Amino acid sequence: QVQLVESGGGLVQPGGSLTLSCATSGFAFGSNWMTWVRQAPGKGLEWVSTITPGGKITKYADSVKGRFTISRDNAKNTLYLQMKSLRSEDTAVYYCAKDPKGATRGQGTQVTISS
Repeated sequence: QVQLVESGGGLVQPGGSLTLSCATSGFAFGSNWMTWVRQAPGKGLEWVSTITPGGKITKYADSVKGRFTISRDNAKNTLYLQMKSLRSEDTAVYYCAKDPKGATRGQGTQVTISS
């Protein structure tokens, strides 16, 4: 079955950095567009970033553009999200997903930005 397991979240001060990972199995990762979505407290799912199967094309929400970098290692079936210059409004549960709307996603990893 499809499995997506996020890791790397934590508590970080504003301006700090984190790198999230998503280990996957049960589907053809290397052939799949992959996405990060997030859900802030009390809000709905928000699309963050998407990467094409080969990794050459990436898209970002305006709110994270220039601060976040999505990448993938198809040999390891793993998706990454490098986050820098973190802000309090980045506080959310971050999910990796195998579809752009996040319908098929993992259990998430909590990212909290606070001083």
